Amino acid sequence: MNKSGYILSLLVAGLLFSCSQGTDKKSEIGATALDSANMKCYVAADGVDSATLSLITDKNGKVTGSMVINYLEKGDSHGELLGKFHGDTLFVDYSFQIGETNKTFYKNPLALLKKDGNLMMGVGQIETFLGKSAFVDNNKINFERGRFNFSLTDCK
Repeated sequence: MNKSGYILSLLVAGLLFSCSQGTDKKSEIGATALDSANMKCYVAADGVDSATLSLITDKNGKVTGSMVINYLEKGDSHGELLGKFHGDTLFVDYSFQIGETNKTFYKNPLALLKKDGNLMMGVGQIETFLGKSAFVDNNKINFERGRFNFSLTDCK
């Protein structure tokens, strides 16, 4: 096999592996979401747009949950989160849909800084490699410019 064929084979194998990884995570999120005793809920507003967030942290430190963002001018996004705290920062993958009729799922990384019991959403440069998006440099995420600052609230 020539060098370009070998590289192409590696890229295809990596893509197939990354695509197969997402199916198990949805079932993990659903199973953990049933444990509402450990759930924390948050709300945020930015002008006319708002968001709700619910998170569950398991005994191993894995965080699962859901988020809904209501945009006045565009379709709402709703989806599930899966990640882990690193120090005071929660890094998650947000798998979501936009609007009620859209069947396409998107996946983006999010970073939320825990400060005084609240969570501040960060903004940073994201790159995609082999279908997986990630922050370029976790140390350059700006939490002051983030759109939503989530305040702890009662879960409903």
